[in-house]
Amino acid sequence: MLSSFMTIEKSYGVDQTTRYNMYPSAELNGDGKPGVSSGDVLKAIQETAREKLPRGFAIDWAGISRDEVNAGNQGLIVALIALIFVYLVLAAQYESFLLPASVILSLPPGVFGAFGLLKLTGLENNIYTHIALVVLIGLLGKNAILIVEFAELKCAEGLRPFDAVLEASRLRLRPILMTSFAFIAGLIPLAIASGAGALANRTIGTATVGGMVMGTIWGLVIVPGLYLVFKGIALKLARSESPVAPNPDGALG
Repeated sequence: MLSSFMTIEKSYGVDQTTRYNMYPSAELNGDGKPGVSSGDVLKAIQETAREKLPRGFAIDWAGISRDEVNAGNQGLIVALIALIFVYLVLAAQYESFLLPASVILSLPPGVFGAFGLLKLTGLENNIYTHIALVVLIGLLGKNAILIVEFAELKCAEGLRPFDAVLEASRLRLRPILMTSFAFIAGLIPLAIASGAGALANRTIGTATVGGMVMGTIWGLVIVPGLYLVFKGIALKLARSESPVAPNPDGALG
């Protein structure tokens, strides 16, 4: 019998003791209001804990929140790496460090369009938005490359830069609009998704749709102007660096 060598007494306490990193802890789950990003929520929690928690108490993160805190500004770093990679590839293709700038500088309208539509729909700037921005770099860069590449071919045939980019814009207008708006139409179901994982799908779809619409419309106006500016600078630098041919009488001219 157990009673012959032990005594049983009733006591009351918690069913389980929660520990985190070997310290006694209490787990809290929460979410921000609609339209408030997860980064702002984490920042508000850190500031509140710093002000309100007594000495000897601290906070730490778990799950997706821990991944987001550890990630830091990796989304921005990835976008910058993508821009640098696109720039270097175009510099090698055009054999110029100036002409790729006409492609890179045509991307900001797409970024503004992405964040603008997210703001209008009340969605957050999170990791899914960063994915959409990387996608926009490729898609909007492709539209700009269509114009710049064709203009370069026309310049090689002897046309002036202005006539070349005008011809390129006219001939590439329909392919750019068809591919861009076909892609936008394919993203609409993603932007209005519902059910499990809907927030992630809607964030990616909405940011990409907003960026594509704004970037495509403004890109058709900005890219030709940027090409003329940087092509003119490239031609001036080429003329200034070309050797001066000697005259038949021996004088330089």
